[in-house]
Amino acid sequence: MSTPLSYHQQKDIDNVKHLRELIKELPRFCGDFFRGIEPRTSSRTRIAYAYDLKVFFDFLKKENPALCKDDIQTITLDHLDNLKVVDIEEYMEYLKYRFNDRNQQVTNKERGIMRKISCLKSFYNYYYRNERLQNNPAALVLLPKLHEKDIIRLDVDEVALLLDEVENGETLTDKQKFYHAKTKIRDLALLTLLLGTGIRVSECVGLDVDDIDFKNGGIRIVRKGGKEVMVYFGTEVEDALLDYLEERKMTIAEEGHDKALFLSLQKKRIAVRSVENLVKKYSRLVAPLKKITPHKLRSTYGTSLYKETGDIYLVADVLGHSDVNTTKKHYAALEDDRRRSARNKVKLREN
Repeated sequence: MSTPLSYHQQKDIDNVKHLRELIKELPRFCGDFFRGIEPRTSSRTRIAYAYDLKVFFDFLKKENPALCKDDIQTITLDHLDNLKVVDIEEYMEYLKYRFNDRNQQVTNKERGIMRKISCLKSFYNYYYRNERLQNNPAALVLLPKLHEKDIIRLDVDEVALLLDEVENGETLTDKQKFYHAKTKIRDLALLTLLLGTGIRVSECVGLDVDDIDFKNGGIRIVRKGGKEVMVYFGTEVEDALLDYLEERKMTIAEEGHDKALFLSLQKKRIAVRSVENLVKKYSRLVAPLKKITPHKLRSTYGTSLYKETGDIYLVADVLGHSDVNTTKKHYAALEDDRRRSARNKVKLREN
């Protein structure tokens, strides 16, 4: 009897199947690119690349007179070799405002444009490096300048109010209160876990009951790239999890979902979208002017940890950032506050 696949293993298989379908809609040579980047990228990243490349080839078909009568699948590397820098720049302009296949208006801001151009650069680099293209116009195009955005996070008092709201549900609508009565212990455990560890929503929904180690106060999670690590939690998270597990023991999950820690009302492993809706529902009640997502709860935790420890390397390690510069970029404003607070620490002369 074969060992059942974990949530993350099954998700990866589903993603690979989805990617294969997406590649069928692209020019035939694109399969080589996805095989080439497979060892260095996650299946989710490759799916994002496939969507971005579909946008690029749609642009060529619509805007390039030489290709407008052809199907996307018939575009060749020779066509790409003939493109100039100006063609890539026109594509950047096209990305700001376009219509998709369903004739719906689509706009991209700086970060969306940068992601799509970065994808195109990787795409061109692969074929240029393998000497299948003579020209690499994408390499000569400058990425758009990004304007730093303020990090949206919950303040300390808002975190307390959020958890109070999950416990009490006083300001929910009558319909919401009906479901709240059934899910409040689960919701409190889930949100306390997110706020108390800074784990990603995908890491949270992938947790199994067996992944909790109360003896050492930690949970085993699967990071991006498939690496397993232990993340440790405090007493508040422990108490919320213990309360929920008492309820979880009494719940008979649907077949194939019996190991899952967090279950939906349908007795299946809770989905990422459900957690996103959960966070939105409660956060709107305590911080209506802030657009709070599970990732913003992660930022909230990172901010609190950095304020308490002042150790950016510890924050990077706990959040699972492979590069500390990613962490520094997110918490640059806090770094500046700390530098400013140091201005009167060193005395040159006694008063």
